[in-house]
Amino acid sequence: MRKKPKVPFIPAQRNETVRQSIITLLEGQTLSAKEISADVRVSEKDVYEHLEHIQKKKTVSLDVSPAECKKCGYIFTNRERLKKPGRCPECKGESIQEPLFSISKI
Repeated sequence: MRKKPKVPFIPAQRNETVRQSIITLLEGQTLSAKEISADVRVSEKDVYEHLEHIQKKKTVSLDVSPAECKKCGYIFTNRERLKKPGRCPECKGESIQEPLFSISKI
């Protein structure tokens, strides 16, 4: 059985950092973390980490449209975390619309 020769991993060529590309992507449009992940080509978990850092920046404002239960319409307004909740506290349903993110300049 022949082994394939290992090909070295070559990262994607980027002209700006991941956070800069997320900020430019979110200026003027509202997207979910899954959509950001597909456009910037990083994992969804990494997108949430980058969004937490962007939220702390003084030069831009991260606007978050809260997650909403599709079954009963409960809106997660007091949620601190940016990730989608696991289930609704009202109806215990697990069908939840993801939070949406956008950027506005200060």
